[in-house]
Amino acid sequence: MTRYQHRLKSSQFWFRVGIMVIFIISLLLRFWGLSRFNTLVFDEVYYAKFANNYLTQTPFFNAHPPLSQYIIAIGIWIGSHLPFGQNTVNDLAGSTLSTWSYRWINALTGAFIPVVAGAIIYQLTSRRSYTFLATLLMATDGLFLVESRYALNNIYIVIFGLLAQLLLIISLKVEGVKRWRMLVASGICFGATVAVKWNGLGFLLAIFLLLIAAWIIKFAFAACENLALVSSHKSPLENLTQLSIPQLGLSLVIIPLLFYFIAWIPHLQISPEPGLWELQTTILQYHKTLGTGPDIHPYCAAWYTWPLTLRPLAYFYQRIDNLTDLDPSLPPPSFTPVIYDVHAMGNPPLWWFSVVAIILTIWMLWERIKIWVKIKQESPNLSSTNLQAYTRFPPTIELWLLLYLVVNWLANWAPWITVTRCVFLYHYMSAFVFAALILAWWIDRWLHSHLLHLRLMGVTAVFLILLGFVFWMPIFLGLPLSPEAWQSRMWLPSWI
Repeated sequence: MTRYQHRLKSSQFWFRVGIMVIFIISLLLRFWGLSRFNTLVFDEVYYAKFANNYLTQTPFFNAHPPLSQYIIAIGIWIGSHLPFGQNTVNDLAGSTLSTWSYRWINALTGAFIPVVAGAIIYQLTSRRSYTFLATLLMATDGLFLVESRYALNNIYIVIFGLLAQLLLIISLKVEGVKRWRMLVASGICFGATVAVKWNGLGFLLAIFLLLIAAWIIKFAFAACENLALVSSHKSPLENLTQLSIPQLGLSLVIIPLLFYFIAWIPHLQISPEPGLWELQTTILQYHKTLGTGPDIHPYCAAWYTWPLTLRPLAYFYQRIDNLTDLDPSLPPPSFTPVIYDVHAMGNPPLWWFSVVAIILTIWMLWERIKIWVKIKQESPNLSSTNLQAYTRFPPTIELWLLLYLVVNWLANWAPWITVTRCVFLYHYMSAFVFAALILAWWIDRWLHSHLLHLRLMGVTAVFLILLGFVFWMPIFLGLPLSPEAWQSRMWLPSWI
């Protein structure tokens, strides 16, 4: 084995170790003290109850598609038959259940989200450093950590949406029967994300937009290929134009629709009225008439406040002035008064830096589009030197990557502009994944720059993100804080 091969093998080994360490830490954080708060936290009053209703065959109206509640119900059934996790129980969901039983499957699922996000990056770039950073940033977000520790449904939108796109990207790198298999699996996951909540359609919308962009680029810049402006390193996304109409129809329309409607069958067996079609219109009408503002819910947050995590949600808040009133499920503090708070909010440095990264990326893509237009208009008169200058940065494969990330971010965020009902910060979760991946791209470039100030900027960004994650972790996990320590973490009045 040559020295280069040995270094490559060693690099691959440590890359795998690094990803595994991130996954294990994510898993431990989600399971640590999972039985804490022996009650129904925030929307567990719906989803834990609904999941138990499926187990007890109790009819009810569900204002969202039922897939996440089926999964939580499976978790309850499995968790109730295990010899551990039974130390805290309550009957708030309609049966005597341990808190661990209706939360553990979400914790397990949530731990995989950073890994799947990283896998998408690896499939698109094959860059280990970028993949590691993408996985790390996703693992250091507070909102995803909080949502994974309770019987809620938003992590299922994200995990199925990311899996659907990952499988689609893999299908673009293979041919024949393998491509068909990947496309079928992708279609099932697209159907699954919509069967959790309708806003899972954002993942599908992004693919349709990317498909349109791929055909536009293929035709509009065909002349550029003659000028050798296309990089020798091809992005899998360029193969979107290779997909046939049957393949597109099956994976993006037929299978998702079939899966979505099939997912309603168990619910309709328990609650046959209203019927399937009437149920869809009833759900739509329910959300259209829900209303907005603090009178509807104190934590309603306008869509434009989400990227800066300006209005997070307090999922649980309890101040205890006397230790004799302490719930046995809570970690005992050595001081009073003590505050237990679970704040569903993003890791502030991570979210704020991601906004800067998005602005930089959109500006760069816009400048690149202008260059492409100029090349197309003036290509006969451009010298080879000018052509090289125009196409030096960023390479074509990077442009496709950034286009993919920006389109996904917009497709999962922009549709909320038209929504008039009360919306919350967690509705930004699907879009935030791509914001974090955009930030990881910039940090990776800074860390590999030959300019010292850029490398320092990359190191500083990672350090502040990790520091923010540790600093706000007590309100992500609901750990005991003194009133002064709690107040020190409430940087903005809108966070309270």
